[in-house]
Amino acid sequence: MWAYQPVVKVPAAFGRRCIPPSGVAMPSIRLLAIVLLFAAPARAQDGTVQQFALGRFTFESGASIDNAHVAYVTWGKLNAAKDNAVLLPSWYGGRALSYQFLVGGDRALDPAKYFIVATEMFGSGGSSSPSNTPAPNDGPRFPRVAIRDDVEASRQVLRSLGVQRLRAVIGFSMGAQQAFQWAASHPTEVDAIVALCGTAKTYGHGRVRLESAISALTADPRWKGGDYSEPPVDGIKAWGQHWAAWVYSQEWWRQEMYKPRWANADEVMADRVRGWMTANLNDAIQLARTWQDHDIAKTAGFDGNIEHALAAIRVPVLYMPGATDLYFPMSDAEYERKFLTRATFVPIPSLWGHTAGGGGNPTDAAFINKQIAAFLK
Repeated sequence: MWAYQPVVKVPAAFGRRCIPPSGVAMPSIRLLAIVLLFAAPARAQDGTVQQFALGRFTFESGASIDNAHVAYVTWGKLNAAKDNAVLLPSWYGGRALSYQFLVGGDRALDPAKYFIVATEMFGSGGSSSPSNTPAPNDGPRFPRVAIRDDVEASRQVLRSLGVQRLRAVIGFSMGAQQAFQWAASHPTEVDAIVALCGTAKTYGHGRVRLESAISALTADPRWKGGDYSEPPVDGIKAWGQHWAAWVYSQEWWRQEMYKPRWANADEVMADRVRGWMTANLNDAIQLARTWQDHDIAKTAGFDGNIEHALAAIRVPVLYMPGATDLYFPMSDAEYERKFLTRATFVPIPSLWGHTAGGGGNPTDAAFINKQIAAFLK
């Protein structure tokens, strides 16, 4: 996956169609997708990605789209007491099946014990996104999305599955942002949260970093405000190199931990860039904007004060920042922990940077599973 997994693949999180991005191609396929969406069964089969029809969805911004939908997958069954549900909200570049490193009889989330629901964010390419929404909300015209919008959409999925309360919300990266938002928006509906390599707010440096990536991509004249008719290859190259520079730690690069998959740093960068060439870039930017804007203190009642918003979280929090994460640095997590009244703070001791929380490195995945299993006992 483009940014978080040690093994770089084509960015499956985003629509693969690069030309054109704005919905003028293959209308019959879009129509078929809508028909299949509403024909889908109400309940998901174990491990099978399903679609939940939201209908007309109004975002926090006030904008609305018709026929909105959320991709999701479940494992296990909701018990009679309805107290065993766990939500896994997706991350930037992640899909509903990306959390399988946590799911299994020998992992933290055993389907024999928990009812596990994984949902995808708006912009994932599976849920409603710039790449799969028809005009007038296609491509760069897709509404601005807040993390709170993703939380509310996931909440509707859960209600359709009979879930009224969650044993835990567990999320990596932007999934961690959603976990914090659940605790802020719906404190009586969640028993605990786990935040892997993600914070309750995107602070100034993170906002600047994301803006620099977006600026690098959109400076290519072929971008055309998002209505590109050919890949903006120069912009994609700058964008891909940006993510390559930030996703791993400095020590990962110095110790050449990319070997044996790649022979040198140039190969790593080239692989990153290739992965982005077939991605839907409007999806990528929409999610980056959501990441950039996030702040649980924007939730009604907190008046923009992040310290008050964090202090208001009363549920237990397993806070697991990456020790060498450059996206969500330890200093941000250490600042936030001071205001959390029930936090267990366990940094992930890894040189894999931000990817440590995504399960791609077996050692990190084993560490995360052990900590989550102990926390949920």
